Amino acid sequence: MTSIAIPSGMPQYDDVPRLDVARVRADFPILDREINGHPLVYLDSANTSHKPRQVLDVLGEHYARHNANVSRSVHTLGTEATEAYEGARAKIAAFLNASSPDEVVFTKNSTEAINIVAYAFSNASLRPDGDPRFRLGPGDEVVISEMEHHSNIVPWQLLCERTGATLRWFPVTDQGRLDESGLDDLVTERTKIVSLVHMSNILGTVNATSRITARVREVGALLLLDCSQSVPHLPIDVVDLDADYIVFTGHKMCGPTGIGVLWGRGELLAAMPPVFGGGSMIETVTMARSTFAAPPARFEAGTPPIAEAVALGAAVDYLTGIGMPAIQWHEKELTAYALEALGSVRDLRIFGPTVPVGRGGTISFALGDVHPHDVGQVLDSLGVQVRVGHHCAKPVCSRFGVPAMTRASFYLYTTTEEIDALVAGLEQVRKVFD
Repeated sequence: MTSIAIPSGMPQYDDVPRLDVARVRADFPILDREINGHPLVYLDSANTSHKPRQVLDVLGEHYARHNANVSRSVHTLGTEATEAYEGARAKIAAFLNASSPDEVVFTKNSTEAINIVAYAFSNASLRPDGDPRFRLGPGDEVVISEMEHHSNIVPWQLLCERTGATLRWFPVTDQGRLDESGLDDLVTERTKIVSLVHMSNILGTVNATSRITARVREVGALLLLDCSQSVPHLPIDVVDLDADYIVFTGHKMCGPTGIGVLWGRGELLAAMPPVFGGGSMIETVTMARSTFAAPPARFEAGTPPIAEAVALGAAVDYLTGIGMPAIQWHEKELTAYALEALGSVRDLRIFGPTVPVGRGGTISFALGDVHPHDVGQVLDSLGVQVRVGHHCAKPVCSRFGVPAMTRASFYLYTTTEEIDALVAGLEQVRKVFD
């Protein structure tokens, strides 16, 4: 097990489960690779995580032994595929403490999940009999934040353009926190939905949403949380979170690409109009009109990502077996270690919270006047993989007055030695550009 030196002042709890990082790393074949003659140091898990053998094996086994379409056939393979697909839905519902698997809608990714909600609002707004909770028009408002990933900005901009509603947003403080000082003026009786990131993909900030949730309930609006960065790293309970919708994606939580989840309260999903039309989402079809299936099928038109859903179920099994509290604590210790270690690098500026409280294991920074692309290239030559650019969060970069940032992000397989390699690599960057 990797031993983590906890910086002074960091609380320690004897009853927190500990992670055997060496044992975890043995499950990930890609971590044995070398890059440019150096051991792979992968610090880009906020972009996409690696996949353990337990997930890769399930994916291969499904295609090799159980491949068939779902909810269509009575033959053996079709039955096996359907049972595996719906079994994955049940695993994810349990993982979230959802009240029913029917509250779990499989999507392509978080982006598609947010768009489903946004287009359901749009479709309801076109119908005179649309549920008033989803109907938007001039005078209505949608509230997001300056901290969002583009996937939680652009769909709402487009919705407001289609309906005449107004888009408003929470600003971000110099410390990288949501500025809630104007909460009561921002979230009002005109607000129809508030859609916020739970953990920032660029600043690492974990947003405590209780005050916002209370205000949302007070004015009768709906609340969506983008949990793409939190579901892989924290224990998430939708009952405690008290949102109306959450979205997340499989490839950031040890699962495959091409699969995501929209969780919604059952009665809200039942009231939402469909977004995609086609096979398997219908109740009846005539040449004159169609009626639609109950959720989640209503939102899963066509052949779904079957093998990907099954493999996501395996990823949930894997994470559950390790324990989300253990993963959370491991990353909290790593983050504390990294913040202190990066503080030793001359001219390095961290964006977002500089203490390991209310933040996750994603740290974005600038190194003097060196462009992030140059930082990334030098680090890659040393085997250290980080992400550079605007991270699909250009408003955040604009807020802090930079065109781009360098980002290091951690996961259950990250070690302190890898953080040391990052720090040593940054010293090499300084030597190249000084």
